[in-house]
Amino acid sequence: MNRIRFVIMLLLCHLTAWAAGQQWQVHGYVRDETGILLQSVTVSSSDLQKLVLTDSVGGYRLDLTGDTIYVRFSMTGYESVVRKLVRDRRNDVRVDVILLEKIEELDDVVVSSGRLEITTAQTLNLSSLRVMPAVGNNTVESFLKTLQGVSSNNELSSQYSVRGGSYDENSVYVNGIEVYRPYLVRTGEQEGMSFVNTDMVEAVSFSAGGFDARFGDKLASVLDITYRRPKSFEAGISGSFMGATGYVGSSTERFSQLHGIRYKNASYLLGTLQTNGEYNPNFIDYQTYLAYTAGRNKQWEFSFLGNFSQNTYNFIPQSRNTTFGTLSNLQNFKVYFSGQEKDRFLTALGAFKISYKPIETVQLDLTASGFYTDERVNYDIEGEYWLSSVDAYGSDGVETGVGNYYEHARNRMQAEVVRLSHTGKWQCTGENAVRWGVGVEYEKVNEHANEWEMRDSSGYSLPYSDDAVNMYYSLKSNNLLESVKARAYMQDEYRMHLRDGSVMAFVGGLRLNYWKFNREVTVSPRVNITFMPNIKADIRFRLAGGLYYQTPSYKEVKDTVTIDGQLCNILNTKIKSQRSAQVIAGFEYYYTWWRRPFKLSVEGYYKNLRNIIPYTIDNMNIRYLGQNDGKGYITGFDVKLFGEFVPTIDSWISFSMVYAMQDLDGDKYGYFRHPMNQLYNVSVFFQDYVPRFPQYRIHVLFNLSQGLPVGPTHRDLYASTSMRMPSYRRVDIGLSRQFEKGKDPWMGHGFFKPFRKILISFEVLNVFGFNNVNSYYWVTDVYNQQFAVPNYLTGRQFNLKLQLDF
Repeated sequence: MNRIRFVIMLLLCHLTAWAAGQQWQVHGYVRDETGILLQSVTVSSSDLQKLVLTDSVGGYRLDLTGDTIYVRFSMTGYESVVRKLVRDRRNDVRVDVILLEKIEELDDVVVSSGRLEITTAQTLNLSSLRVMPAVGNNTVESFLKTLQGVSSNNELSSQYSVRGGSYDENSVYVNGIEVYRPYLVRTGEQEGMSFVNTDMVEAVSFSAGGFDARFGDKLASVLDITYRRPKSFEAGISGSFMGATGYVGSSTERFSQLHGIRYKNASYLLGTLQTNGEYNPNFIDYQTYLAYTAGRNKQWEFSFLGNFSQNTYNFIPQSRNTTFGTLSNLQNFKVYFSGQEKDRFLTALGAFKISYKPIETVQLDLTASGFYTDERVNYDIEGEYWLSSVDAYGSDGVETGVGNYYEHARNRMQAEVVRLSHTGKWQCTGENAVRWGVGVEYEKVNEHANEWEMRDSSGYSLPYSDDAVNMYYSLKSNNLLESVKARAYMQDEYRMHLRDGSVMAFVGGLRLNYWKFNREVTVSPRVNITFMPNIKADIRFRLAGGLYYQTPSYKEVKDTVTIDGQLCNILNTKIKSQRSAQVIAGFEYYYTWWRRPFKLSVEGYYKNLRNIIPYTIDNMNIRYLGQNDGKGYITGFDVKLFGEFVPTIDSWISFSMVYAMQDLDGDKYGYFRHPMNQLYNVSVFFQDYVPRFPQYRIHVLFNLSQGLPVGPTHRDLYASTSMRMPSYRRVDIGLSRQFEKGKDPWMGHGFFKPFRKILISFEVLNVFGFNNVNSYYWVTDVYNQQFAVPNYLTGRQFNLKLQLDF
C-alpha cells in the first residue's frame, strides 16, 4: 500500500513539474486612452525572464511558463499596468491593455510619450542632456548636433547645419511661436545662448527634412519646442565655470507659472583661443511661461510666453602667435594688437495665446506675438604682423612678410516683427484629424552699417595702386525694410488598418505664402506616407516629399553694388524665394539584442534647389549675394543606431554623408562645391557606469566631420570654395554622480532636506587638445603669395558643474 502511495505521489510531482514547465502564450494589443496603438511598450514577466516590445501596430506575443504569473506593461510617459494571468486550457490567453498617459520627469526634462510618429518629426528624449559633456549650459542644440543629418564645426556656436543647409535654413518654434536669433552675429565668440531654456522644456520634436505643412518657411529643418506647465512647486539651480541657471515653477488648480533665468560668461573658455587678450562676454536671459484655464469644463486657456535677453561682448586683443603649414614649409604668424571691440545684442519677445475647445474633438487657438531686437557692433582694431618661416629647430627663420591692418565697424540694426495667427485641429475620428492655420506678419528692419578694412603689406597698401591708397574692403549701408507676409495651410492626417493587420498612415497638406515686398505667391504641397507591415520584424517604412520655399530674410534681400567706387547694400525687390523639391525615403527597425531595446534608423534624400541665393561663410558670418543666381542639388543618407549598449542607459551612433553642389548663372565653372558640402559626419554619444556602483557614470561625446570648403575672402564664389578646412575632431568626457531622495539615505535629512536631486559633473572638454579650424585670416608675403593663417577653436579645458533640484 505504501508503495502504491509513493508511486502516485511521484506521478503527481512529475505531472506538476511538467505542467509548470509547459509553455503557454499571452498576446494582445496595447493602446492609449484615445485608442491609438502604442509601439515599443515593454511587456515583461514578473521575474524579467521574459520580455518583449510591442510591434509597430501595438501588438505583442509573450511565451510564459507556470499556471499563474504577473505581467507588467510599461512605457515612458504612461502609467504602468500589472495584470495577473492564469493559463487556460487552450494555452493561449488574449489580454488587451490601455495605458493612461502621465507626465514623467526625467532629469528635469519632461519626456513625451512614445506614441507612433506619422511624420518625419522625431520626438527626442532629453534625459541624457543634463550629463552630456558640452560647451555651454547643456542646450538643446548641443543635443541636436549628435543626431543624424545634423552637423556643426564650431563648439562656440549653437548654430547647426542640417543635410547641407545653411545655418539660416532652420526653423525654431517654442509653443508654436517662431523665434529668431540676432542678425549681426559674426563669430561664435559673440554668440550668447540660444533662445530655448532647457530647464523649461516639456517636449522636443525635430525634423531634418520633409516636414509637414504646419511648419515653414525654411528649407532644412524644424525644431518644435513645448514648454511645460508645472503640476506642483518645483525649482532648481545649476552652476559651472561657464555660467549659471535657475528656474522656479508652481501650480494651482487653474493657474501655473514657470520662470527661468540664465547667465553665461565664456571668458574662461575663450582663454584657450590663439588670440590673447581680455575677453568679457556676458549673456543674461529671463523667460516666463504663464497659463490660466477658465470655464466650467476648463475649455478656455490663456497663456503668455515672455523673454528678455541681453548679450554684451567686450574684447581687447593683445597678441597672437600661430604656427601653421606642413613639416616642409612651416610658417609663423605673429601679431600685436591695439584697440577693442564692443558689441551689444538686446532682444525681447512676448506672445499671448487663447485656446478654446468648444467640444472635446475641436481645438481653436488665437496667438498674437511681437519680437524686437536692437543690435550694435562696434570695433576699431589695429594689428601689426610678421610672417616668417620656421626652421627645423622650431625657431623663426627668414622673414617673408610684414605689414599691418586696421579694421573698423559702426553697425546698428533694429528689427520689429508682429504676428497674428489662428490655428485649429479637428479630431474627426480616432484615426483621422484635420489641421489648419492662417496668419499675417508685419516686419520692419532698420539698418545702418559702416565698416572698412585697410591692409598694408611690406609698405604697400592692398590692393596696390600707383596713384591712390585703396581700402582692402569698404561697405556702407542705410536701409529700411517694411513688409507684410501672409500664410495659410491645411493638412489632413489619416490612419487606416489593412486587412492583414498592417497600418498605413497618410499626412498631406498644402501651404500658401504671400510676401508684399516682391508680390510673390508660393504654393507648397507636402506629403508623408508611413507603412507598418504586419510581419514578425518590427519595422516602419516612410516616404516624404514636397515643394519647400524659403522667403528671403533681411540678410538675403541685401544686394551688394558699387556706387561711386563704394560698396553699398541695396534691397533687391525682384528677389524670389529659394525653392527646394525634396524626396526622403527610409525605415526604422526596432529590435532587441541581449534583451535590450535597439532602434536602427536609415534615411536617404535628394533635394533639387532652384532660385538659390549664393553665399559665402566666414566663421559664423554668412554673406549673401542678394540675387537668385543659380541652382544646385543636395543628396545624401543618414544612419543612426540607438539603444542600450549598457543596460538601462541610452547611447547612440550617428553617421551622415552629404554631397552638395551648385551652379551659378553666367559663370564658366559649371557645378562646383556648395559651401556646406561635407562628405562625412560621425557622432557618438556613449554612457557607462561603474560595476556595482551604477550611480557613478561616465559620458563620452565624440565628433568627427569633414572640414567645410573655404577660400580667400572677397573673391568669386568658386574661389571661396576651392580649398577645404581640416577635419573637425573632438572628444569630450564627463564623469557624474547623482544623489536622489529615496535612493541615498542621507538625502532628505538635515541640511539636504530641501533637495530632491543633486548632480555633480566633472568634464574634460577637447580631451586630446585637437586644434580645430573654423576660419582663416589671409595674408600676403613679399612675393605676392597668399597664406591662409588658421583661426583655431578652443583647446583642452576642464569644467565642474553642480545642479540642485528642490
